[in-house]
Amino acid sequence: MPQAIHARPAVPETVDVVIVGAGFGGLYMLHRLRGLGLTAIVFEAAAGVGGTWYWNRYPGARCDVESMQYSYSFSDELQQEWTWSEVFAGQPEILRYANFVADRLDLKRDIRFETKVTDASFDPAAHRWAVRTDRGDAVSARYCVMATGCLSAARKPDFPGLDSFRGKTYHTGQWPHEGVDFTGLRVGVIGTGSSAIQSIPMIARQAEHVMVFQRTPNFSIPSRNRPMTEDYERAWKDAYPAKRAEARMMRTGVLTDPNDAAAMETPEAARLAVYEQRWADGGTSFMAAFNDLIVNKASNDTAAEFVRGKIRDMVTDPVKAELLAPTSHPIGTKRICVDTDYYLTYNRPNVDLVDVRDAPIKELTPDGLRAGDRAYAFDAIVFATGFDAMTGALTRINIAGRNGQTLADKWEAGPRTYLGLMTAGFPNLFMITGPGSPSVLSNMMVSIEQHVDWISDCLSHLTSRQLDQIEPTLAAEDNWVEHVNQVAHTTLYPAAASWYMGANIPGKPRVFMPYIGGVGAYRLKCDEVAAKGYEGFMLTGSARTAVAAE
Repeated sequence: MPQAIHARPAVPETVDVVIVGAGFGGLYMLHRLRGLGLTAIVFEAAAGVGGTWYWNRYPGARCDVESMQYSYSFSDELQQEWTWSEVFAGQPEILRYANFVADRLDLKRDIRFETKVTDASFDPAAHRWAVRTDRGDAVSARYCVMATGCLSAARKPDFPGLDSFRGKTYHTGQWPHEGVDFTGLRVGVIGTGSSAIQSIPMIARQAEHVMVFQRTPNFSIPSRNRPMTEDYERAWKDAYPAKRAEARMMRTGVLTDPNDAAAMETPEAARLAVYEQRWADGGTSFMAAFNDLIVNKASNDTAAEFVRGKIRDMVTDPVKAELLAPTSHPIGTKRICVDTDYYLTYNRPNVDLVDVRDAPIKELTPDGLRAGDRAYAFDAIVFATGFDAMTGALTRINIAGRNGQTLADKWEAGPRTYLGLMTAGFPNLFMITGPGSPSVLSNMMVSIEQHVDWISDCLSHLTSRQLDQIEPTLAAEDNWVEHVNQVAHTTLYPAAASWYMGANIPGKPRVFMPYIGGVGAYRLKCDEVAAKGYEGFMLTGSARTAVAAE
């Protein structure tokens, strides 16, 4: 456990790098910086490491990437030593893994826990960042690395009467660490995204009654989670170098078995057999059943209707089944969920479903909430309402760039980056898995390692050439933003009002934020930029300025 943190005088410190966040990105970044001989400090709002896996402790919280792939690959010693207990690891085990890595690499001594970064401003004369925290720290750093995570800024709806409710309220992204006992309680759950799909079956096993308020149903595939076997684990560990290398070039960074056939070019009987096998196998690899599901609406319709048929087969009440069967977006264009007994849970006599499209939630009341013309009484309400994804954790910090412009102001019309790594006007500010990179469309561990390695190599390049500032050109940034959007619109993704587009946050611009071109293609692009002397970046030193070719 981290040591207790005490308030300290706001005495400036000087380090080479400030890292914000001690999730998997921040931990690996600190490790790499030490290897470069650079001094670094990490500020982390939580009382421990783990990032999203520290906060998201809701019942049923589980990764949708297999355990053998959702882990660091940079150290063969670490990946050989750690043993997973399940094919899809749950939150407690992933958090134990994060602590195992942090302890093994002795990282916690450079992490200041329970400390929020409030301000970061760039001094163009000194080429340094001034970083301030809520603990009174004032740190001067040459570089600042934002490892704040894509899903860390929880969104709690601002319903009228929220403070009037006399019962308990919970957000799945800020779950009490001591857990919650719902035994004998009447529970309302608002939202049916990933955290709701994982938690509702667990809550329903305890609660007297669960009422789920759904705006948009989501597609979910059974995970088929099971205990890890020695044979399965050994098959991975014996071939880790080859398997990791192959995964890094896959579209999602997940090693799976993609089918190179098109759905509409496959006879119906054969197509259904493929879907049946993928359903039986479980997991998000269902979307790799055919090579055109994300670009061809007709092909996508065949996959979507197959899953809707499975929902109708599982849910005995036909009214509930139709409410749970998504029709408003192509399958896979919102993050596809994986579950254990989600749809079957609606067959329980203590679980009901309200469609808030027909009966919107009007307000919370002292006894519960009012939706449509009906009042509902609850002892507890769970908000499974997601996050201000990809940008929220960055724009909630007062980050001021070279000309005093804040990041929030620059991104008012949507995030703009070059490669999802940096943004023009904010020199020496790096983002790990920022908007404009594959990030949430990928195995985050693969994308995190790729970004950290690229940033580390970049800092080594600058140091060896006595350069002390790097910033993308506006032209390079504009070209990349245009490319990201062009690629997105060759797919079906923009057809969904998803959090990929910022659609879950009222007033947030509708911009497709992650890069859909694929982890492998993106890696090659980043490597090409570096190989060309950091093409599209301005590199500055005390004696000279080098502008990479456009």
